[in-house]
Amino acid sequence: MKVLVCGGRGFIGRHIATALRGAGHEVLATVSGQPGPGELRVDFARDTTAAAWLPRLAGIDAVVNAVGVLRDSPRRPMTAVHLLAPMALFAACAQAGVRPVVHLSALGIDSGTTPYAHTKRAAERQLLERSARGELDGVVLRPSVVYGPGGASSRLFDTLARLPVLPLPSVAASARIQPVHVSDLAEAVVRLLTPAAVRHGSIDATGPRAMTLAAFIGELRAQRGRAPARTCPLPERWTRWSARLGDACPLTPWGTQTLALLSVDNTADPGPFRSLLGREAQDPCRFTAPPHPFAHPPAGSACPPTSS
Repeated sequence: MKVLVCGGRGFIGRHIATALRGAGHEVLATVSGQPGPGELRVDFARDTTAAAWLPRLAGIDAVVNAVGVLRDSPRRPMTAVHLLAPMALFAACAQAGVRPVVHLSALGIDSGTTPYAHTKRAAERQLLERSARGELDGVVLRPSVVYGPGGASSRLFDTLARLPVLPLPSVAASARIQPVHVSDLAEAVVRLLTPAAVRHGSIDATGPRAMTLAAFIGELRAQRGRAPARTCPLPERWTRWSARLGDACPLTPWGTQTLALLSVDNTADPGPFRSLLGREAQDPCRFTAPPHPFAHPPAGSACPPTSS
């Protein structure tokens, strides 16, 4: 099968493309910069018509869209990137007869009022409505916090896990996440593109356990043999100020959109994702390495340290 992977150089898209190639598929990855072998230049900020996408679908058997942004900007406007370009892509797939479409969205956007949540929900609705009409075999994957090699958020978590004092927004002490490893997410896409796969509706892609952000960082510390850090909740005013500062700094995933996502529970029943994988998703206590023999596991950890 020849698969068009949109966002093939991004954190999630790159892992998906690698997993698909490993499963024997041919991958054509879209990129925003100069394309290399097996790549195609696409501008999600401007390619917002079906006519722009139709020539790119020649010879394509399935499409995976893993493009997303955390900041609205003139160069990459969120409405175009999250909604208008995907709408055009879905319309082109329907016209070209490319039925299998896997769209990466996000968990925790159902009641959100941010541009991120609004545009993500609207794109989901567009794909699912086309699928309900029989035009496409579309499925939406909605991951919780995704961790793995090469992720900007993962680098931030790893940096925080090295600090003896952990400065976190106060919401991190109460709102829960359900981290999923990027390799599991990539494997799920591979499974959705098998001939026997059932592709319709949305699937929440989560790890097996819900926890606070502080507890998740504690898991990462434990895997490095570090004692639990002292958590220092930031006052709400400082939290809002730091998020606005993050909006102005493109080098970090922290910003107002991220704060909004972390301010509500980002959890779901892990059963459907487990069924898709055919096994339990990886537990966060094994994300970086087997438990360190001298680690101090966080309270409630499902992975006790191994004996030396």
